Amino acid sequence: MIDLSTLSPAEITVMGSVFCVLLSMHFTMQLVSQHLFYWKNPKEQRAILIIVLMAPIYAINSFVGLLDAKGSKPIFMFLDAVKDCYEALVIAKFLALMYSYVNISMSARIIPDEIKGREIHHSFPMTLFVPRTTHLDYLTLKQLKQWTWQFCIIRPVCSILMITLQILGIYPAWLSWIFTVILNVSVSLALYSLVKFYHVFAKELEPHKPLTKFMCVQGIVFFCFWQGIVLEILVGLGVIKSHHFWLEVDQLEEALQNVLVCLEMIVFSIIQQYAFHVAPYSGETEAKMRMSKRD
Repeated sequence: MIDLSTLSPAEITVMGSVFCVLLSMHFTMQLVSQHLFYWKNPKEQRAILIIVLMAPIYAINSFVGLLDAKGSKPIFMFLDAVKDCYEALVIAKFLALMYSYVNISMSARIIPDEIKGREIHHSFPMTLFVPRTTHLDYLTLKQLKQWTWQFCIIRPVCSILMITLQILGIYPAWLSWIFTVILNVSVSLALYSLVKFYHVFAKELEPHKPLTKFMCVQGIVFFCFWQGIVLEILVGLGVIKSHHFWLEVDQLEEALQNVLVCLEMIVFSIIQQYAFHVAPYSGETEAKMRMSKRD
């Protein structure tokens, strides 16, 4: 048995984070193995695997950052870049999964006739750039896809620029806030397109538990993003200080973010067990439907 009283706060934090990472990996690998065993729809399940791996990747990434809590700013930015670039991939794959659920193929220009012409209602501030009401067709679907994929391009480009400028020593605080604003607008536009897609196809997506799936993706993306912003603001206001800690205040901000992410990924990996259950591919869903019809 380990005597916790003999351990330093840093060692206890690392041990707790290891436990969180292992739990997140356990729940996720359990779900991944189930999908691999019932590999019935490669297109959909490939997207699902990429999405559910987001939780352990976030946890491992944060744990690595915690191990190097006294590391330099470029190291923290590199770890954030890896995490955020994977986030961009997940958002794109989630939209592709939704497209598959409603039998839409953008590459083959396949759009079911029964969904053409549906109204899409935009709200402010999007109405500054597009009409308040548009009708569903190939062009509007392509626009929604572009709004999602722009984040997949902007996120890596901004990450490379931020790391390069940090290494060159020309990364002032005001430039950091400019990048924050750009990325905030970009990820918000990507998530806005997902919300619009969900509202338009709510009826068709209902059997696939789209809201739970969407909350998993949006929860990890938005929660972690705004959590980091809040911590940065608290440091700027002097609320978070390095008194009684073994880290400088900037390092403490990163460490707090990493510890919180390790904890939160356990919750999200558990929710994903329900949101991305293997039942639709194992035949369990069809069996339940047959039983309900008999009743």
